[in-house]
Amino acid sequence: MRAHTACALLLGVATIAAHAEAPAPTPVTRAQFDAWMEEISNWGRWGEDDELGTLNLITPAKSKAAAALVREGVTVSMALDLNTVADELNANPFRHTVTTGEFSGHAVAGDDYGVQYHGFAHSHIDGLPHFAHDGKLYNGYGFDTIKPTGATKLGIHRVKDGIFTRGVLVDMAWFKGVDFLAPGTAVTVEDLEAWEQKTGITLGSGDVLLLRTGRWERVRQEGQWNFLEAAAGLHASVAKWLKARDVALIGCDGVSDVMPSGVEGLANPLHELVLVGLGMRILDNLNLDDVAVAAKQRDRWEFLFVGAPLRVVGGTGSPLNPLAVF
Repeated sequence: MRAHTACALLLGVATIAAHAEAPAPTPVTRAQFDAWMEEISNWGRWGEDDELGTLNLITPAKSKAAAALVREGVTVSMALDLNTVADELNANPFRHTVTTGEFSGHAVAGDDYGVQYHGFAHSHIDGLPHFAHDGKLYNGYGFDTIKPTGATKLGIHRVKDGIFTRGVLVDMAWFKGVDFLAPGTAVTVEDLEAWEQKTGITLGSGDVLLLRTGRWERVRQEGQWNFLEAAAGLHASVAKWLKARDVALIGCDGVSDVMPSGVEGLANPLHELVLVGLGMRILDNLNLDDVAVAAKQRDRWEFLFVGAPLRVVGGTGSPLNPLAVF
């Protein structure tokens, strides 16, 4: 579906207000944060040498059930175009040079790509070596296992077989009856469970939770803003709920964390909790507008989720073009 069509349809279903006011996240001390890390820990759950983390929850039976969600064969991308324009949020634009020449009697063209994809501009997957807590990565591996040549443990190549499971779009902007959540809005467990009650969908083991805040609709209506100072997202306390539900992966049109986070001294505490404590990878800066239109048209918030990172041995993550298949 083309972007302008998606925008028009989204605006067509917008309701009572452009955005909801953002209450300040509940303050959390570092001591409370550290206690949560211990409480949710999956270290050792799948063995002392485990490097898959919550992807262990995506069993063959889970993948088969997800495949059964495909009724029409309609596929929707959930990635942004790689951004080649530098701005306040894209300090590392995607670099693309096309080469042309001759090869064995043929006129041919090729590409030279380059990107530092972590941050706030490019759709990507955060691998487990991306964040540490007190010098440790998931499952107790030391931060010193990360070398200039790559992570010797937990590298993104461990996901070489891809992710094939049920995706669930939690369109919180739609649920709140707004075009977009105000920057700084913290989405809580209560919000998620209220969304479940309204839609009849229950998030469970092996699922991918995809949170739409309406970030890109706000950009269309009001322009870019200082996203690092104020971004809608999940409160750090949601990590405990993710553990209880055994969710396999989370993603967002932002970076999943609400900013400011409300956690003492930490900008992205949810990242640290789920990457290190749960062994759960994160999808950042997704385009969830087109899939929101497709889901709303069908009144279907679940679909087959398919995603596969680049096979970079020792990578801390990868650019990603995840797909929703209805």
